[in-house]
Amino acid sequence: MGSKASEPLLARPDGYPVTRMSIDDMLSGYAGDFGRWQLRHFLLTSAAWALEALHTMVMIFSDREPGRVCTGADCTSLDPCRPGSGWEWVGGPGSSIVAEWGLVCGEKYKVGLVQAVFFAGCMVGAGVFGHLSDSSLGRKGSLTVVCSLNTIFGLLTSIAPSYWVYTLLRFLTGFSTGGVGLCAFVLATEPVGPSKRGAAGMSTFYFFSGGIAILAGIAYQFQSWRSLYVVTSLPSLLFFLAIIPFLSESPRWYLVRGKVNEAVNVMRDISRTNGKEIPHHYSLKLDDEDSEDKEAGQQQNKVSSGSILDVLRSRVTRVRLILSVAINLLCSIVYYGLSLNVVNLKTNLYASVLLNSLAEIPAYALTALLLDHFGRKPLAIGTMILSGVFCTIGLLVGVFGEMEVTRMVCGVVGIFGMAATYNLLFIYTAELFPTVVRNVALGCTAQACQLGAIVAPFVVVLGESVPFAVFGVSGILGGILVCYLPETMNQPLYDTMAGIEEGEREILK
Repeated sequence: MGSKASEPLLARPDGYPVTRMSIDDMLSGYAGDFGRWQLRHFLLTSAAWALEALHTMVMIFSDREPGRVCTGADCTSLDPCRPGSGWEWVGGPGSSIVAEWGLVCGEKYKVGLVQAVFFAGCMVGAGVFGHLSDSSLGRKGSLTVVCSLNTIFGLLTSIAPSYWVYTLLRFLTGFSTGGVGLCAFVLATEPVGPSKRGAAGMSTFYFFSGGIAILAGIAYQFQSWRSLYVVTSLPSLLFFLAIIPFLSESPRWYLVRGKVNEAVNVMRDISRTNGKEIPHHYSLKLDDEDSEDKEAGQQQNKVSSGSILDVLRSRVTRVRLILSVAINLLCSIVYYGLSLNVVNLKTNLYASVLLNSLAEIPAYALTALLLDHFGRKPLAIGTMILSGVFCTIGLLVGVFGEMEVTRMVCGVVGIFGMAATYNLLFIYTAELFPTVVRNVALGCTAQACQLGAIVAPFVVVLGESVPFAVFGVSGILGGILVCYLPETMNQPLYDTMAGIEEGEREILK
C-alpha cells in the first residue's frame, strides 16, 4: 500500500479513535467545495487545455493549401499539379507542408493521412497516460511528462526534413497530446467539492477555445509553417517550467494509492488557504471501508490502482464503459465533422478559425449554467438530440438550392449543441467511474473521441448531403444511448470498485 510514513494514525494522542470520512465529506464540511485554493489550482492546471489546442489545431494552418498566383503571360491554361509552371504559391514554398512538399493532385491524400496519423497518436496516448496517471505516475506526474514530450516533439517537427519524418513526429506529438487534456481535467476537478464539480469541469473547456483563438493570432503573425511549430511548442516549455512546480497532486490519487497522510496534508492545505480548519483528529477513508463485508473491503484496499480489466469485470462499470465509448464516438464524429464543414467555407482562414472558437463559448456557458439545475443526463440527451435534429433538417432542406442560408444555420446550431455535449461528456464520464479506474475509463472514451476525429474527415468528403445524414443519425442515436446511463448530479464520487458497487446496490434497494 505505501510506506510507513503514509499509514494513518488509528487513534488520537488521548487514546480515542480518529474520525475518518470521505474526501467529498471533508471538502463539503470542512475544507470548502471551491475556495481560493481550488480556484488557483483550477486556473493553473486548466491552462494545459490551451496547450492541447495549440498542438492539435496547428494542422489547420501548417497543412493548408495556400492560394496560387499567376506568374506567366498566359494565366488561362496553367497546370495545377506543377508549381512553377506559370504559377507559384502565395507566401512561397515555406507557407505550408502542401507548398513545400507538393501535396496536390495525386499527393493530396497525404494531407488527410498525416492528420489521421496525429489523431491515431492521440488514441494511443490517451490509453497509455490514462493508465499511468491512475497508477505509478499520478495525475501531476503524467501531466509533467506529456508537456515535456510536447515541447520536444513540437520543436523537432519544425525541422522535419521530409513528409514521412513530419508524419512520424506528428504521431509522436499526438501520442503526448492525447494525455494533456485528460490529465489536466482530472487533476483540476478532483479537489473540487461535489456541489461545484460540474460547473468547474465545464469551465475547463473555455481554455481549449481560448487556445484556438490564440492560435489564430499566432498563425496570422507567423505564416511559415516551421516557425509556427516553434512558437506553438514554446508555451508547453513555459508551462513545464513555470506552472507545474506550483501544482499539487490530487488527494484522491494519494488516497487510493494508500498515501493517506499525503492526502490529508493536501486537504489541510486546502482548508487553510480557504480560511477554514479541519479538526486535528480528522482523517480520510476510502468510500468502501464502511462495507458490511469487511474482508472484501480490506482485500479491495490492497489494490491501489485499477486497469481496464477491473472495469470490465464489474457489470456496473462494464455497461457504463460500453455506453460511454459509443456515445463519445458518435459525439466526436458530429463535432469534428460539422467543424470541418464550417472551415471549408471560402472565407478568410484566420477569421474563420477565430469565429469558430468563439462560437463554442456560449455553448459552454449555457451548459455550465444549466448543468446543476437539470442534471448531466437530461442535458446530454437534449443537446445531442438538438444537434441531430438540426442536422437532419439540414439534410432535408439541402435539396433546395435557395435555402443554403437555412442549411448553414442548421449546421451552426448543430455545432452549438454538439460542442455543449462534447464537453459535458467529459464531466459525465468522470463521475460515472471510481477514482481507482477513472483515468483508465476516461482514456478509453478519449480514444473513442479520437477515432471519431479520424472518421469525420472521411464523412465530410462524401458530398453535401451524406454528411448531414450521418451527423443527424449519430446525434439522435447518441441521445438515445444516454438514456441508459444513470444520473450523477449530487451523487458521491466513489473511490473504489467496491464502493461504486455498494452504492449501486443501495440505489436498487
